[in-house]
Amino acid sequence: MKIIDAKVIVTCPGRNFVTLKVLTDEGVYGLGDATLNGRELAVVSYLQDHVVPCLIGRDPQQIEDIWQYLYRGAYWRRGPVTMTAIAAVDTALWDIKAKIAGLPLYQLLGGKSRDGVMVYGHANGGDIEETVDEVARYIELGYKAIRAQSGIPGLSSTYGVSKNSKDRRHYEPADAALPTESRWSTEKYMTFVPNLFDRLREKFGFEYHLLHDVHHRLTPIEAARVGKDLEPYRLFWMEDSVPAENQESFRLIRQHTTTPLAVGEVFNSIHDCQQLITEQLIDYIRTTVVHAGGISHLRRIANLADLYHVRTGSHGATDLSPVCMGAALHFDTWVPNFGIQEYMPHTEATDEVFPHDYHFADGYLYPGNKPGHGVDINEELAAEYPYKPAYLPVNRLQDGTLFNW
Repeated sequence: MKIIDAKVIVTCPGRNFVTLKVLTDEGVYGLGDATLNGRELAVVSYLQDHVVPCLIGRDPQQIEDIWQYLYRGAYWRRGPVTMTAIAAVDTALWDIKAKIAGLPLYQLLGGKSRDGVMVYGHANGGDIEETVDEVARYIELGYKAIRAQSGIPGLSSTYGVSKNSKDRRHYEPADAALPTESRWSTEKYMTFVPNLFDRLREKFGFEYHLLHDVHHRLTPIEAARVGKDLEPYRLFWMEDSVPAENQESFRLIRQHTTTPLAVGEVFNSIHDCQQLITEQLIDYIRTTVVHAGGISHLRRIANLADLYHVRTGSHGATDLSPVCMGAALHFDTWVPNFGIQEYMPHTEATDEVFPHDYHFADGYLYPGNKPGHGVDINEELAAEYPYKPAYLPVNRLQDGTLFNW
């Protein structure tokens, strides 16, 4: 079997997605997600101009060799564009191998470690009571774990909070021709956030898991204080409390709070989290199939994490396509040190472009049993949704200083 072609498909059924389709001379093809939110066309160029020509004529079953070829052979290693492109190839090749075997992907990884994959949803509101209502709605839908975010008095916008009260899924602008700008106050946030979880635990007790995303907006000592303030509410985790370029930052947080810590959705390789894992500075690693070099590399990260009691908790927002979610669910079904999977349902249009085998029931996602990762693409329909320039927002402090979004 040989690779005879690889197509890069860009579509925007509400937001931009990049998909790599690897075709073989025996008619079997595989799909990989290559979406890098806000920098999609950089990956398109990397794939079309540099990667695809290197794939033609190769045996698609030589997954490890091709991974090493693309990683070591480029000389310029790592980084989000490179690793997203490698991830797309890797995921597509695993899809092909599983289809050749006639097995769902999780069987090739080692079989099931669990019956279903526990997921968490996103509840947000303009104020605490709106967030309470959203949490109640997710509970009615069957969720066992819910991430809670709320608007903050005195701030016109807050990360994780949609201004559209009818559809709270879309709180990240997906169609901005240039970055929008918002203002942030760490002081207002730190004063407010314990009140949110005090109200949620008062209303719902401790039966349900609650999570919270800080989105890289604190210093280590500020994160330590917030973590300590949240200890009485027993969060499942506090996510992305500080930027993690300096992995040692988490040591200071760890010294002052027992609130579980999660980070990693922007990580690209095992090197980005090696110290965090080996020194047990975090509890959950949130790297993804699409941005951390595919299934092959994510397995390495998970295996290292397992040695240090760190569990997985892969990013799974709607800036990743159903192809990534399908692959992630097969990975989640296998990985022994699974923690939880983020899940935001895609739009109806996106689901039509990417028909898939996975489904949600009673707080869990199930990957399905079709050969491969169970996600396909309707290319004709995808072509009806052309690419639209889109950026993530930019964040500033109230005095105008550029800050982490």
